[in-house]
Amino acid sequence: MTDLPEAWPPHEPPHDRLVAPLFPLPRVFLFPGTLVPLHIFEPRYRQMVDDLLDRDGRIVIGPIRAGHEPESGGEPPVYPISGLGEIVQHNKLPDGRYLITVAGLARVRIEELESDRLYRQARYEPIQEVTPGDEETDELADRLRRAILTRSESYVDLPADLPPGPLTDVLLATLDLPVSRAQEVYAEPSVERRAKMVLEEHDARPS
Repeated sequence: MTDLPEAWPPHEPPHDRLVAPLFPLPRVFLFPGTLVPLHIFEPRYRQMVDDLLDRDGRIVIGPIRAGHEPESGGEPPVYPISGLGEIVQHNKLPDGRYLITVAGLARVRIEELESDRLYRQARYEPIQEVTPGDEETDELADRLRRAILTRSESYVDLPADLPPGPLTDVLLATLDLPVSRAQEVYAEPSVERRAKMVLEEHDARPS
């Protein structure tokens, strides 16, 4: 098994090769700065990991569109705003399956391409987030942190200087929103608007 990288994240997008395998998953949103463990067992995705380990390890995880989850064994449609990640840990099992860990790098806009491999591929463009001003940053961070702690005390050790963007992602991950609404929040490029959207959902769903 490989070790996790000392640097975080392993590389910073944008990257010189803006094409990556597309891995559709139901109800999985890859947030920047997070780690997602995955069990890879289908032959097409074993081929995908084999290929990725020979190059940069970049992968796009595309949330499957609401209502198409039963099609996950085929080629279900995915949302155009997805998560770019990088394989930072892998363990190949004797039967060819993989246990991998993907580090989230960025939200990206994707366009699916024709693929000559068993798996799908997409061109991606990193989305530039719009960050709030200093005054709004402090207020939003405080509101988000308090909301997160009402959901779970396991987050009590969150870094004190964590900005609103990552805090918004943490709060969104704790809410059991319908996929279409979760995607709407996830895809919002303005951190301030995204924070307010997720705070509204938090207020509407008392813990």
